[in-house]
Amino acid sequence: MIDLDYQAFDATPVSSDPYDHILVENFVKPASLGEVVRELPKLDKGGSFPIGSLRLGPHATELMKALEGPRFRAAVARKFGLDLADAPTMVTLRGASREKDGRIHCDSHTKRVTILLYLNPETEAWARREGCLRLLRGPDDIEDYAVEVPPVNGTLLVFPNGPTTWHGHKQFVGTRYVIQLNYMTSDGEARSEMRRHKVSAFVKRLTMAS
Repeated sequence: MIDLDYQAFDATPVSSDPYDHILVENFVKPASLGEVVRELPKLDKGGSFPIGSLRLGPHATELMKALEGPRFRAAVARKFGLDLADAPTMVTLRGASREKDGRIHCDSHTKRVTILLYLNPETEAWARREGCLRLLRGPDDIEDYAVEVPPVNGTLLVFPNGPTTWHGHKQFVGTRYVIQLNYMTSDGEARSEMRRHKVSAFVKRLTMAS
């Protein structure tokens, strides 16, 4: 059974600097995280892969189900005072970071809430702050940040989206596993986003096979 630290989630207050978010270290507890990481597919291509397009082991599959399940949804809704009862979900996995990744952006307005769960072990690169997500105060300066998130050890980041939820990271090329779960504004938008990711994943697999 996947061991998630809901006690730490519930005890973590919402921070408003630079915008509302919570950050929970070790949300996936170490023993469970180790099992999930061992089962992750090797992803050499950049970009996001829909979970349904990947072959996952039992622990990784259970983690995905838990993140899309009612307990986690209720915890996020309660934490931010949101009604997410009917919000459709979209879940993708990234496994490789490219030179062009990490540019400053806000997520699409079709995504009501963004959840990022980082699955990487600690390395010297993260200690040098390469590839560590930064929550930014504006759209122009990667150094103007309030929070920096090393993408390690089952760390969980959750924030409701908005026009000023700027984020990005300094350039990093290499393995960087992150699950992204979004609560979407509508079923149609969720399906449209997922179709786009599925087409992209299909093209990447063809490229890898050639």
